[in-house]
Formats: sequence, structure tokens, C-alpha cells
Amino acid sequence: MNFSAWEEFDARWSARLRVAEKPGTSRSLAMVFAHSGDSWFWLLGLGLLWAFGNPAYQGLTIRFIAAIFVLAVLVMSIKFTIRRRRPEGDWGTVYRKTDPHSFPSGHAARAAMIAMLALLWCPLAIGLALTLWALLVSLARIAMGVHYPSDILAGVLLGLTFGAAVYLLTL
Repeated sequence: MNFSAWEEFDARWSARLRVAEKPGTSRSLAMVFAHSGDSWFWLLGLGLLWAFGNPAYQGLTIRFIAAIFVLAVLVMSIKFTIRRRRPEGDWGTVYRKTDPHSFPSGHAARAAMIAMLALLWCPLAIGLALTLWALLVSLARIAMGVHYPSDILAGVLLGLTFGAAVYLLTL
């Protein structure tokens, strides 16, 4: 499959999954999940857990925070090297202005990494819940028109690979 055929395939699947312009429950849920993968949300939550949570989890929260920061630098380096434009659309203005590039999806990478590390570091129920959440975040980013499926696939693969590396480095 050549590159233009892949782009057509990507655009066709993006259009099929898109709900950004369709008011209703699907759009509302997609908006919530699309935003729930924001790095600031996770950094704030983990920071609060570190400050006010059980002291036994402070080391774990620091590992998650560090992994999120390092992964963000890696994702942005790739995005500004490849420079693939996001799909056209009106939703997600903050993403479109602060980061006009879509490949790879930082949200999908972050969600996949968090889910993988949760499966490895946390009780199984938390890991499974975050795995489902990661899938929903990834689909929501396509549904809201800020990513193509290949952006998501690359982000998930990057997040899983980076998560495995973090895990191995922290053994």
C-alpha cells in the first residue's frame, strides 16, 4: 500500500468514526474521554495523590509523573519532526493551536503507557479499568476529529513500548 492510499484509508476511517459535529450522547461521551487523557489532568491528579494520598504510594506517583513528562518530550520530538497536520475540524481548538501536529497521538501514547504501567504496578482491577479507559480515550480522539487512526495506532505502540522500557528500568 503506497502512502497516498494509506492516507485515503486513514481519512475514510476517521470520517466513519467521527461524531464531533453530531450533537448527542456519543459526542458528549467522546468529549469527556478525549479530554480525560490530557497530561495536565493526570499530572494534577497524581500530584494530589502524592500530596494527600497514602504515603506508601508516593514513590509510585513519582514514577508515573516522571514517565508522563519523559513520554511527552518524546512525543513532541516526533510530532515536530514528522509535522503531520491534524484532520480539519472545529472541535479541540486548544489542541489545534498549541499543537497543530497529529502524529503520533500523545493522548493515545500517554493512555497506553498509563494502562500498561497500572497493569504492572497496581492491583489488577485498576490496571484493567485503565486499559478500558485507554481504549476509550484513543477512540474518542478520532471521534472528535483531532486524530487519524494511524496517529492513534502509532501513539498506542509508542506508549506500550515506552511503558515496557520504564517498567524494565524500574525493576
